Amino acid sequence: MTRIAHYCPVCGTPLEMQEHTGALRPICPQCDYIVYFDPKVAVAVCILQDDRILLIRRGRDPLRGLWAMPAGFMDYDEDPQAAARREALEETGLEVHIERLLDVFHTPNDGGMANIVIVYAAHITSGTLEAADDADDVAWFSKTDAPEVAFLPSQTIIQRWLNGEL
Repeated sequence: MTRIAHYCPVCGTPLEMQEHTGALRPICPQCDYIVYFDPKVAVAVCILQDDRILLIRRGRDPLRGLWAMPAGFMDYDEDPQAAARREALEETGLEVHIERLLDVFHTPNDGGMANIVIVYAAHITSGTLEAADDADDVAWFSKTDAPEVAFLPSQTIIQRWLNGEL
């Protein structure tokens, strides 16, 4: 994903690309403000039950129509585990309890828009299974019928599950 900045957010002057701390960065020639692009952070939830995994089918691009773990972006002031619980509820209708951290992925080139994805294992505590938000379907899959999956974190975690490593 390419990030751009054309004007200084402090004074409105057009920015210039200059070397600073080992990289080309947008810098204001008027007030010396330096634009640092923060990473986009997402969370994902691996929900296993009865030797099956719960996946959502993406109803929007990127990678519309492929399956993935429930996931989404964190808000800037949100606790990662709270974000994971929120995303699971928004996309599946299910309340979950976070059990443990599974992994943290650097994902700048996997087809999504996140740079960092934090993946948690969780179990269901309540709710009614229903696809919502940017998911157009939600389903349980066994190890023999796992579908084509979007995004590096989902691909990696599902492969670990298939290999008996979770």
